Amino acid sequence: MNTSLIELVKERFPTAASSSHTYRGDETVVLRRELLLEVARFLKEDPALQMNFLMDLTAVDYSTFGKSPSPAFFASSGVAVSPSSQIPDKDPWPGPPAEARFAVVYHFYSLKHKHRLRLVVPLNETDLEVDTLTSLWAGANWLEREVWDMFGIRFRGHPDLTRILMYEEFEGHPLRKDYPVNKRQPLIGPVN
Repeated sequence: MNTSLIELVKERFPTAASSSHTYRGDETVVLRRELLLEVARFLKEDPALQMNFLMDLTAVDYSTFGKSPSPAFFASSGVAVSPSSQIPDKDPWPGPPAEARFAVVYHFYSLKHKHRLRLVVPLNETDLEVDTLTSLWAGANWLEREVWDMFGIRFRGHPDLTRILMYEEFEGHPLRKDYPVNKRQPLIGPVN
């Protein structure tokens, strides 16, 4: 395929993408949420794309992004080495989308054409809802439930948006950056 996947999406949906980029060979489209279901249907059904595999669906909380240096480093034989000195990057990742605190991230793959595309849907903290993709990929059911459970992002039209990892009485969403690490949760079951 000579045309990039980003170009195909932008050509078909000129107002859908707020931005796009290619980072280390992976193509990404940052998408307006109103067009998510329509774009996802196009990715799956268009013969040139045939994104028949939803590889992953997750979320990111960018609320603390860039506010403190990362403690990450590589250690080899007891010597700490800065990752930037070991992995030069001439084409850096552009960072989080706009001013949104959260982003829902979808990874699609075409088994037939062997290409992949990432969709990123930014969400403001005051409006954490996006359309479900369960009508297109049955596997989205469990992935969306996990994102709801861990981040509190709702999926409009989901057939059973209930907790999947935490118990029903659990209060809050533990992968949010503002979740208190020492928070005590309600006890469940018999107390010994």
